[in-house]
Amino acid sequence: MPDVAPLDLLHGAERVIGVYLLETDEGPALFDCGPTSCLPTLEQRLEERGLVLTELRHLLLSHIHLDHAGAAGALVREHPGLQVHVSGIGAPHLVDPSRLERSARRLYGDAFDTLWGELAPVPQENVRIVGDRAAGLDCFATPGHASHHVSYLDAEGTLFAGDALGVRIQPSRHIMPVSPPPDVDLEAWARTLDEVEQRAPERLAPIHFGTIDDPREHIPRLREALARWAGRVRDGVSEDEFVRTARAELERDEGGHSAYEHAAPLWQSYAGLRRYWDKRAEAEAGLSDSPSSPSR
Repeated sequence: MPDVAPLDLLHGAERVIGVYLLETDEGPALFDCGPTSCLPTLEQRLEERGLVLTELRHLLLSHIHLDHAGAAGALVREHPGLQVHVSGIGAPHLVDPSRLERSARRLYGDAFDTLWGELAPVPQENVRIVGDRAAGLDCFATPGHASHHVSYLDAEGTLFAGDALGVRIQPSRHIMPVSPPPDVDLEAWARTLDEVEQRAPERLAPIHFGTIDDPREHIPRLREALARWAGRVRDGVSEDEFVRTARAELERDEGGHSAYEHAAPLWQSYAGLRRYWDKRAEAEAGLSDSPSSPSR
């Protein structure tokens, strides 16, 4: 088995954010980079692997959420030759992160700067829109958690999965289908899981946290967890009840694990799923009210 160990960025605690250093045909690459608040730790972890930042050739981003891509602009400022690979949907928000920052500051309030640090723009000339290949890896869209999510599959069968396959803090077995606002899409997520199963990876490398060696078991269990969480919100549970029930399940499976809630705050997953169901209800109401609707 290849040695695919995450670089622990120590974001508030151990085993919360772990990015991956890859050796590719085009030189060293980093899968996701974490937030700018963790940049000193990232540079230390690279040094422990015998690298300095300017030796990286590629930054492969799963999506533009701040725990995955927040430091991209700061990295390029220190290393102007770095090529940043991202989905076409996410790319404009790297080049001009002002809208992303406004949205995140509303969500996190006074905690924003401590949690994430600076959100610097990535120059347009450093951005590479992800196609079918990047730095020798297969690439494909994996929406559901976010519309702009992509994943990367290497020749040894490791799927660098970002958040598309949920949160599972190794060596734990508990899975959280992290689902923050604003664009969780359950139908797209189901198609993503179908696509991943068809590609039959040998192992999964999520950011939160560590390599998963049982993808054939993990994916069906993620489906079940996502259906369970989504069903609760659809059926009208309150945020407090949702959080209380999810914590009880974590306690049952793992005896509690603080890294899970650092990586995937439960109130955010409730908010994302609530938004999904509200938007779906609005869309269905609009359809039923339209003049061309069969119900009219």
